[in-house]
Amino acid sequence: MDRRDFLKKTALAAGTAMAVPASHVLAHTVELTDEMSETEQVAPVGDKLKVLMINGSPRPDGNTFCALKEIETELQKHGVNTEIIQIGRKPVRMCINCGGCHQNGGEGCVFDDDLCNEIAHKMMEAHALVVGTPVYYGQPNGGILSLMQRVFFSSGHCVQNKPAAAVAVCRRGGATATLQTMNMMFEMMNMPVVSSQYWNIVYGLGKGEAKLDTEGMQTMRTLASNLAWMLEKFHSGEPKAPTHEREKKFMNFIR
Repeated sequence: MDRRDFLKKTALAAGTAMAVPASHVLAHTVELTDEMSETEQVAPVGDKLKVLMINGSPRPDGNTFCALKEIETELQKHGVNTEIIQIGRKPVRMCINCGGCHQNGGEGCVFDDDLCNEIAHKMMEAHALVVGTPVYYGQPNGGILSLMQRVFFSSGHCVQNKPAAAVAVCRRGGATATLQTMNMMFEMMNMPVVSSQYWNIVYGLGKGEAKLDTEGMQTMRTLASNLAWMLEKFHSGEPKAPTHEREKKFMNFIR
């Protein structure tokens, strides 16, 4: 079954009403996942596992990117393929709950002028998801929220049961609320949430300052090793528990 046929099957099963309640869509998504045979899984395991990473910052090489790059480097040491997608500075549409994604023949969101459908397509091939976001007013970037809500609503079958992690980058506060907001979406989509030695937080204001947060960088590396171990556990017979750096780093910002 190719991508078009699978998405069409999902769309038809989700209902034909233009306004589809989120609970209805989620119920059908879970039901479809349970019914799929082993040969119909959207992300068959190959020789290499892949993690899709999304940079929710409009700055392509800012502190959020530094955090994701630290995760990427560690994942690659474990033999995991990675891809970082930049959300960029172009507008991202919000979900208007029109239900059109369940009437268009399974082609994803009917608004195809931003990253939504591209991310959904990439998630069909990925085995896990990491989303990084700067903290704006104690919340995730509005663009990344709109993007993920539309991906999950229109193409929730692409992410079912795949591990996910959120990373929050801030100057001072609001990071825990940002993480909670992101994790709530993952939990609704049956995505195991990947933890670390601390909350997935990195601190920094000026460009590149995140690299100076030694505890935050170690937290990112630990997150990556936990994710690699989780993927190995999910997709192999006898995985070994991850090993972590012996010396745990602590860093206080008032000196």
